[in-house]
Parts: sequence; C-alpha cells; structure tokens
Amino acid sequence: MGLTSNKVLALVILLAVLLFIGTVWWWPRLARRTWWSVSGRVGLLLATQVMLFASIGLSANQAFGFYASWADLLGRESGEGVVVDHNGAGGPNGGPLQVVDTQQVAVSGGARPQTGGQIQKIDIVGRTTRIATPAYVYLPPEYFQRQYRTRTFPAVTVLTGYPGTAQALIKALHFPQTANRLAKNGRIQPMILVMLRPTVAPPRDTECVDIPGGPQTESFFANDLPEAVSAHYRVGRTPGSWGVIGDSTGGYCALKLAVRHPGVYAAGAGLSPYYKAPIDRTTGDLFRGDKALRNGADLRWYLKNRPAPDTSLLVTSSRSGESNYKATLNFIDLVKSKGRTRISSIILDSGGHNFNTWRREIPGTLQWISGRLSDR
Repeated sequence: MGLTSNKVLALVILLAVLLFIGTVWWWPRLARRTWWSVSGRVGLLLATQVMLFASIGLSANQAFGFYASWADLLGRESGEGVVVDHNGAGGPNGGPLQVVDTQQVAVSGGARPQTGGQIQKIDIVGRTTRIATPAYVYLPPEYFQRQYRTRTFPAVTVLTGYPGTAQALIKALHFPQTANRLAKNGRIQPMILVMLRPTVAPPRDTECVDIPGGPQTESFFANDLPEAVSAHYRVGRTPGSWGVIGDSTGGYCALKLAVRHPGVYAAGAGLSPYYKAPIDRTTGDLFRGDKALRNGADLRWYLKNRPAPDTSLLVTSSRSGESNYKATLNFIDLVKSKGRTRISSIILDSGGHNFNTWRREIPGTLQWISGRLSDR
C-alpha cells in the first residue's frame, strides 16, 4: 500500500485507537513495579504515541502533498532525475515529450474532453539539459472542439513547492478544475496548464538554478520545457504566450523565470514566494563559489543591479500567518521603482503557508495571468 493510500491512513488510525483502548484496559494489570509491568506500560505508551503521530503525519501528507511515495519520503526515489542520452534522441520513443496516461477532469461533464477538458500525464526529456521529469498537462475543452481545431492557446507552467508533488496541483489545489470553471464563466480565456514540481532531481532542492556541474534546472524551465510542450501541443508562438505560477519554492521559481527570462514568460505569479535561493541541507552547494550566480538567484539584487525586465509580476501574502509579509511589501516597493516591470499583489488579512490559503488566491491569480497572455 502506497504512502498516500487511504487504506494505509485508515489502518494506522485503527491501530492508534486499538492501542489507546488497550492501554486503558491493561493499565490496571500493569500497575505493579516489576520489570515486566514497567516494560509493558512503557511499550503501550510508546506504541500509542507512535501510531498517533503516524496518523497525524499521514493526514498532513495527504492534505499538503509533501511526499508521493515511501521512496520519496526516505530519499530513495529513483523514478525521476537527470539523465544523459548520448544518442541525442530525447524520450524513449524518440521525442522529448511522451504522453503516458490520460484522466478526466473532476468537473461536471468531465467524462467528455469536449466539455470537461482532459489531463494528460507526460514524460519530458530536455533537449539541451537532458533533464527528465514527469508532468501533467491540462487541456481545456476548447482544445478538443472542432470549431477550435486550428486555434492555439496560451500556456502556463504551474509549479509546486518543495518537496511537493505534481498531483497536489490537481487534487489539493484544483488548478484544472478552477481554470475550467473560470473559463466557462467567461472570466479567463482557455489556457493550457503544464503542472509539475520544481524539484527535477529529487530529493535535491535545486531552486531553479543552473548548478555548476549539476542539474541545469533554470535552463530546463526557461528553454527545454516550453520548447517540448510547444512542439507537441497547439501553444501560441509569440513571447507573450507563456506565463508561470508557483507556490512557495515554486513561487520563487515563477518570479525568477519571469524576471530573468521575460522573452519566454510574459508574466509570473508567486503565491507565498520568497525572493532569494536558500542554502541548506536540501539544496547543497548550489553556486559552487560563483558569486555572480549567487547574486543572480537573489531577485532583489537582480532588480537593483540589472536593467528592468519587461514582464508582469504578481506576489501574494497575508498580514497574519505568512512570514514573507514584510519581505513582500519591500519587494513590491522595489519593483514599483523599476518603471518597465509591472507588479500586482494579493494580500489577505490572514492565511497561513498552506493549500487552503493558496486555493483562495488561485482564482484571482488565473484571472490576472489570463489577462496578460496572448493565444497567438
């Protein structure tokens, strides 16, 4: 049974309840001072607490999508990573993008792509970076309707936080469902969503940096991903056809990609972002002593010391519950001083660094980015 299985969660909760009942039942019988009684009391208390914390941990993981599997949790995931293909072919079947599965969107009429759209699971191999990663692509209903068979659509790269799972963008944050609803109500234009985690070399947190001697993550998102998707799907060909959205680590990446690659991403939205790549045990040494690379990963330094990029940015925070509130206000003031770069914000009265907060911000974010992208 998988880490995110409801059966695993139910089993652990059941064991916790049974151990609690067993502790109450056996406690009087273990009230003596013999080594057997003391060991029994310690064992029951320890087992009950372990099951209780396991229940809480599994529930939190299902709610927030931290880890997708036991291997992911233990740092032993091997299904994703950086590959080197010396044949220059791309994916296993000769292309940089392969569709490996399809699923319906959880909306009314979702069984038919013409009414509900479709979610496709894909595998991508970067043409230049050789980074291989899975992703999910949401195609709107119009993509399958005959009257739009020659139409191109704007595309939005949607990134999770770290460690995060791409499935959480569908199951917990409801990006496809929200985009479908907003488009039906005429509040956004139909858009293609490319949903994945920024961690393309797990378990390492690469922070969308081109690491010297390591994964070229920034180049993958700035060049290889749009190239592969545009070659496979009907995506607009102009520079204004692509946007990027992310939460937490993904939010930092989204802003970074829009700031450093405005010719690719016309707009970038960071939900609860930070503004400088951290260095910790999950990232390792990202810059290998390269000061220019380190400065370039600091968005505030970049905006202060480089020409203002012609792009649009959106940042979100809350007055109570988010640790980035003051940093976000400072970032807004900095961008406002750069006349060529446009800045918008969503500031909630309260809201923590969690899925519930981001679900409240996603409809406005999708409307904002839709108004800044072209389908040409």
